[in-house]
Amino acid sequence: MSSARPARTQPRLRGYQGYSETHPRTEETAAIARRLARAACATWALPNEVTEPVALVVSELASNAVRHARGPSVRVTVDRPDPDRVYVAVVDRAPWRFPELRTPGPEELCGRGLLLIEALSERWGYDRLGPAGRPWGKRCWATLKVAR
Repeated sequence: MSSARPARTQPRLRGYQGYSETHPRTEETAAIARRLARAACATWALPNEVTEPVALVVSELASNAVRHARGPSVRVTVDRPDPDRVYVAVVDRAPWRFPELRTPGPEELCGRGLLLIEALSERWGYDRLGPAGRPWGKRCWATLKVAR
């Protein structure tokens, strides 16, 4: 059992509500990120054909942060910047470790997460956070189109 404090969800005050939580950088964080995405999509009354890709993309971003970043925690965001898009992001403390799209061999067990993100997202990328000469972390993000 983890001794970490429960996450405090912080809703946005205007427009569509967005959600952001900080969690320990552990394997369980991907499942927690999926639940947050599903809860946000349910709040927005989005259909399952939108909800499940959003949940998969945010869990892949969280898994990558858990596997490749450093530091005790990651921040997961699920937002709806406009009626046609859902934005997901994970902030970690590895400003020099960038996501790298590659094609894994058929026998490799890992390396397909960014391919899924690429296939399901309208756009994806990353931003360094902090001063240019001394960044403290990065935000990996994706936007998904909401079908109308």
